[in-house]
Amino acid sequence: MILFLGSSSAIAQQKKDLPFPVTQFTLRNGLQVILSEDYSLPLVSVVIAYNVGSINEKPGKTGLAYLMENLMFLGSKNIGQMQHINFIHRIGGELNATTTEGKTMFYQTVPSNQLALVLWLESDRMKSLEIFTSKVERAKVALIEEIRHRKASDPYLESSLYFDRLLFPDFAYNHPVIGDEADLREITVGDVKKFYSTYYTPNNAVLCISGNIDKRKTIQLIRIYFEKIPPGGENPPLALPEVLETKSTNITIENSLASSPAFRLGYRICSPYTEDYYALSILEYVLLRGQTSRLYRRLIKKDRIALDLSGGIEKKFDLAAFKIFVINNNEILKERSQKAIFSEINKIKSNLISEKELIKSKNMFKMDYIKQFETSLDKAIFLTEGFLTRKSLDDIPEDLDRFLSITRYDVTRIINKYFSEENILINIKIK
Repeated sequence: MILFLGSSSAIAQQKKDLPFPVTQFTLRNGLQVILSEDYSLPLVSVVIAYNVGSINEKPGKTGLAYLMENLMFLGSKNIGQMQHINFIHRIGGELNATTTEGKTMFYQTVPSNQLALVLWLESDRMKSLEIFTSKVERAKVALIEEIRHRKASDPYLESSLYFDRLLFPDFAYNHPVIGDEADLREITVGDVKKFYSTYYTPNNAVLCISGNIDKRKTIQLIRIYFEKIPPGGENPPLALPEVLETKSTNITIENSLASSPAFRLGYRICSPYTEDYYALSILEYVLLRGQTSRLYRRLIKKDRIALDLSGGIEKKFDLAAFKIFVINNNEILKERSQKAIFSEINKIKSNLISEKELIKSKNMFKMDYIKQFETSLDKAIFLTEGFLTRKSLDDIPEDLDRFLSITRYDVTRIINKYFSEENILINIKIK
């Protein structure tokens, strides 16, 4: 079904291949809009995401994207400080926000008759956020306190940051989203205003609304609140990632905060937007996901040599790595854990996994995949992230089938290709 939006240059097209209805169109100012009706509950979820994150920061300005997320709640032309939060809570709604390497996302779920309120709140801070010295300084103090709290509460945090610098040599990919305390202190009001005017524009954003909506009325509301916001310029181009050396790195660091020895093992893998990623995702379930995974059964259940095991694929915009983190009781068990991990990896390299294990891993993956659109909010986030990463929703209906078509031979091929001896290993020793 094609909808012509009056004076708007946008064209909306109904997508029928997904397991739920989706309508997608673009406003004249470049704002991408995605709608999905769901009449199961009298609720509506609104997600607005900006195509900006820590990857867009420059050296000496880390934490700017995360700071910007916090400032978006400190008032705009028609909305006072923290009033956005108060409005949503007053009507029984929920809201949150998140910033990653490649996106900044704001989302809320409210009674469906309150949709206009949410669109007004979001449009006002998109077009007229008030950026004053007092607000910026207050937000900087809050983030510095958060950084200190994270360091105090996570004794292994510094090793994680160091690990990322080894896995991703590029500054754009290896610095923490929350930023560095010294950098945050140096960020100025001018820096914030420039960042906001560059990236917080309609042509750099996606608006997704999912839930109990009247589609035609919703389109009218979107045009009323967003279409008159002027577009921004083109985003500054991102530098291409550095070509990485294929060499093994084995480092031991001392940690005075940790109570137990640990280690981090990492493999650089392909971009999340390549064909190999489908097999790597199934391999993640074979190795690490759930209590029946190879490494959990070996380290935690059978040999009982690890206190804790975590990890998996971590995506950083268009790069990715496979990470494993293990905490042990002592140095001897740490060495045994490393040998056990390499042993399990080598088994998959040299022997096909069973059809039963493959089916189990695929079923677990499928269950987690489907959970991504269980609620109206889950669905809105799923569609928003899908569009941000692909710039289109056209391929999403076939996405799950691509994961589920992976064979035992694909798993063997992919682990031999990426899980080589050129890995990154950090041993964390108690000081």
